[in-house]
Amino acid sequence: MEDEPAAPEPTTRRSKRTRAEVRPADFTRSDKIEDELEDEREESSDEFQEPRRKAKRNKATEGVSTSAAAGRKADLSLIEVIKGNGKEIPDVVKRWAEHYERNPKSAMAELLTMLFEACGAKHTIREEDVDETDVDDVVVALVNKAKKGEVEDYHSSKRDFKNFKDNLLYFWDNLVSECQNGPLFDQSLFDRCLDYIIALSCTPPRSYRQIASLMGLQLVTSFINVTKMLGSRRDTTQRQLDAEKNKKNDGPRVESLMVRLSTTHEKITTMEEMMRKIFIGLFVHRYRDIDPDIRMSCIESLGVWVLSYPSLFLQDVYLKYLGWTLNDKSAGVRKASVLALQNLYDVDDSVPSLNLFTDRFYKRMLELADDIDIPVAVCAIGLVKQLLRHQLVPDEELGSLYDLLIDDPPDVRRAIGALVYDHLIAQKFNDSQSRSTGSDSDSSEVHINRMLQILKEFSADPILSSYVIDDVWDYMVAMKDWNCIIGMLLADNPSAELDELDATSLIRLLFASIRKAVGERIVPATDNRNPHHTKAQKEMFENNKRNITFAMMKNYPKLLRKFMPDKDKVAPLVEIVVHMNIELISLKRQEQNFKLILQLMNEAFFKHGEKDNLRACVKAIKFCSTESQGALQDFAQNQVKVLEDDLVAKLKSAIKDVVNGGDEYSLLVNLKRLYELQLLHKVPLDSLYQDLVHILRSFRNIDDEVVAFLLLNMFLNVSWCLHSISSSETVSEMSLSSLLGKRDALLEELQYFLNNPFKLHDDGRSKTQLAYRVCGMLADLWCLFKRTKFASTNLEILGYSPHGSIIEKYWRICEPLLDVSDDAEDEEENKEYVEENNADTVMFALARLVATDSVPKEHLAPEIISHLDKYGVSVGEIVKHLLTALKKKGDISIILLEALKRAYQRYLIAVSSGNDDQSSKTFQECKDLAARLSGMYVGVARVKYKAEILNIVKEGINYAFSHAPKQLSFLDGVVLHFVSKLPVPEILDIMRGVERKTENVKTDEDPSGWRAYYMFLDTIREKYLKNEAVKVADVKEGTSVRRRGRPRKQQNLKGKRLFDEQSSGEEEDTIDESDLDARVDDKQEEDEPEEDKRGQTRTVDGGQATEELATPKTSGASS
Repeated sequence: MEDEPAAPEPTTRRSKRTRAEVRPADFTRSDKIEDELEDEREESSDEFQEPRRKAKRNKATEGVSTSAAAGRKADLSLIEVIKGNGKEIPDVVKRWAEHYERNPKSAMAELLTMLFEACGAKHTIREEDVDETDVDDVVVALVNKAKKGEVEDYHSSKRDFKNFKDNLLYFWDNLVSECQNGPLFDQSLFDRCLDYIIALSCTPPRSYRQIASLMGLQLVTSFINVTKMLGSRRDTTQRQLDAEKNKKNDGPRVESLMVRLSTTHEKITTMEEMMRKIFIGLFVHRYRDIDPDIRMSCIESLGVWVLSYPSLFLQDVYLKYLGWTLNDKSAGVRKASVLALQNLYDVDDSVPSLNLFTDRFYKRMLELADDIDIPVAVCAIGLVKQLLRHQLVPDEELGSLYDLLIDDPPDVRRAIGALVYDHLIAQKFNDSQSRSTGSDSDSSEVHINRMLQILKEFSADPILSSYVIDDVWDYMVAMKDWNCIIGMLLADNPSAELDELDATSLIRLLFASIRKAVGERIVPATDNRNPHHTKAQKEMFENNKRNITFAMMKNYPKLLRKFMPDKDKVAPLVEIVVHMNIELISLKRQEQNFKLILQLMNEAFFKHGEKDNLRACVKAIKFCSTESQGALQDFAQNQVKVLEDDLVAKLKSAIKDVVNGGDEYSLLVNLKRLYELQLLHKVPLDSLYQDLVHILRSFRNIDDEVVAFLLLNMFLNVSWCLHSISSSETVSEMSLSSLLGKRDALLEELQYFLNNPFKLHDDGRSKTQLAYRVCGMLADLWCLFKRTKFASTNLEILGYSPHGSIIEKYWRICEPLLDVSDDAEDEEENKEYVEENNADTVMFALARLVATDSVPKEHLAPEIISHLDKYGVSVGEIVKHLLTALKKKGDISIILLEALKRAYQRYLIAVSSGNDDQSSKTFQECKDLAARLSGMYVGVARVKYKAEILNIVKEGINYAFSHAPKQLSFLDGVVLHFVSKLPVPEILDIMRGVERKTENVKTDEDPSGWRAYYMFLDTIREKYLKNEAVKVADVKEGTSVRRRGRPRKQQNLKGKRLFDEQSSGEEEDTIDESDLDARVDDKQEEDEPEEDKRGQTRTVDGGQATEELATPKTSGASS
């Protein structure tokens, strides 16, 4: 045989494997295959003989090593196999089944030992004790092991535990499959296993409950697989039996089929009884376990059972658990329930059986769309879509869902957007709705009209409209049908023409959709990070830009001309050009349209005076002048020059009218136009600047808004001149002198308001637009011309630093502007420039002055920080960032102490005024400020900044004693908060230092005045002695028994109940062996939990109350 050439290896292996697996009746076919292989061996060439011999020798060696490896695997215990990689589990299960056929008791003892070891307990059952051992005795012994800590923890590594759990479930699934033809129905093996699993699932140790629950739930899943196969066999047998009966044959064939049918039915009944046993004994307790992971496993499994075996589990008696857990306090459990229901409603055949369940729980499903947990809310919205698909929810119940279109979480908004598109726009869930059968354009027009009906609800607020468009955009293809939208806007047919509200909404939709198509965001992002686009996405954006340009090229001038008179439509319409590909205009010979577009934009710029319209026109004109090329660019730049000249001429005319006693409106509107133009483009104002100064100085009673825009335009012109000089290599004396003159004139006008603050008051209100503008411009000027910025340069003459008295006046102007809540700012009448005129901009200006050292920190920083508790949320955040920036630069203890002193001075002023309420309020504000500032020094910062804390404490003590006893309350109100951040030795030194300060002072003469001193010492002494006592106790304990971790729990604990409302009428049990002895007789009722207690909309997950020893067995850890 060795001289024969070896056959191809794959064929040889296939032949041998086939012969090993065939039954005796199939040997004929195997012999035939062997003959064919023999012919192939004889026809093989000689050059392949040697390698085949080598392969044969290697194969023999491999067989020896494989046999050795198989021997080693046979020596592994079941738990060791499960802890491995899981590949050997099928073979090990097969060997165990053969072992069970030879020696049932020995195999059962091995399996039960593995079951206990899987729970983490080392407990062995001997072969001879399998039948005599009582389940309760074993469970009590296992619980005692857990109390002693003799349990292996599988949760030390999440990855290892997941591998172990997967292998354990895989083992039981293979075991059920392997035993389906015998041991599964012997009423011994699995009955005994189920008794132990159910008992362990009701014990206090969490590891027992968790592993036992996993095994029990997996057994039901495996039983279902076997039962479904038996059901298929029963159906086949029934059909065969019916066929035989139709033939009127009563022979042995019919009798055999009847026996088989009866046997199969008995097996199915047995399997269903075991499923019910696990459900009643395990599931109904563990679905409300205190451990959310166990509860989640139960609900996930129930969802699988109902879906895979509806004949048993698709009943209200089982479905109600899915409905109850929609209220669970754990987000994971709620999500598992929602996903299970989502899969269930996805099966059309299951829906009729869910009518009663739906009627009872659909309102809770709708509420979950607004769940505090975002993934739960998104899944719940998907579930609502399924309900709508089956028309199980009335439309009037959906109003609250549509409000989520403008909610904060983008995932929720987009999920609602998908629902809105499917239900209201595409109307996929309404079978009776007539569908459009025309062209794509007709279908798009229908969808767009439905979208416009939705946008009508948000027509008053363009921002909210953008949110709605952003939510639906990904799903609505009609929004990218540019030709359809443009055709609807330009429709001349009166019947098809849109009304004013719909036309405005459609233009907003067009603009927003174009921005989305080219990759821009139309709503603010939550992370404020620039989006990262792949190469494919960038190519798609460019392609979209080309399509937009082709669609708009000829129609854009028509749109501008038609809608230019309407101020609500101009801004979004004009800004569309920014997202077009200007180069294509030249390639397609559309130069005349481009020129017409620019002329229409110039016309719109002078036709409207609103901020959004002016800003859009300036942005569009600037884009055209920079992005176009060749002759088109020359034309665009010439149009910009014409616009500048026309604007300056209009301004001069308006100024002349004011000087002659005319109306100020023309001046105000043109100043706004100039302001918006200067924000993006330098406008030469040399001939106009002095006219602006003259108006300010000659007409002090002019309207505040006019004054504000006069100053703003002067400031922007100064900024552009400084930028030009700073970026030039050579600077002429004339340009430098001109800049200085403009700057000084502007500073003089701004400081005029510092010297006359009453000019910034309007009917007693200091929070005017002009006040905000003055504060912002002064800060910007001081930063731009900071003296240190130009020191030792040829532009040193430009350096400027305000005097201390000016800074104090500046703060007095800013202070009342900061003392305003965020809600009060929202109520301001003038909202056109609200983002530029609010407390945030004032605080940002102050913070920039301090952070950039444009003014000495000692002037403004303490004042800013001393009012920290009075600021609104957004202003307070700016101050926090300022403190962080200052800490990075060095020691800020002097600034913090000065801030605390100023807050305390306000308290002393209130005390001197005799106003008890005010003094109490200011002292509490001082204490709150100290608490917030000391809160910066936590954790590692207490060690890193210990020197700063010590400096604050020592200097604070000196300040308190500088006017003792008048200022001693500074110790208790301020210093004490920082003392607590120091180590015990430093606290002791501070306490002794304070005591030494009163060695020669007669404190008894004024007991009330020195009360704060003694309170300060008593508080320090109490904390110090408390810490020392703890330290001494730790030392004494360490000498006797050294224990680590948290204190050990008592052995006899009160049972902690998961839901108090369910057990208010039950006595609290203690954990002992008698509870376990009563396990069989004690059955827990399946009471319905109160739905409104388990997990409310917008509620946070509850904390976990117990760890290992939780509750008695009858209620598990859940009652």
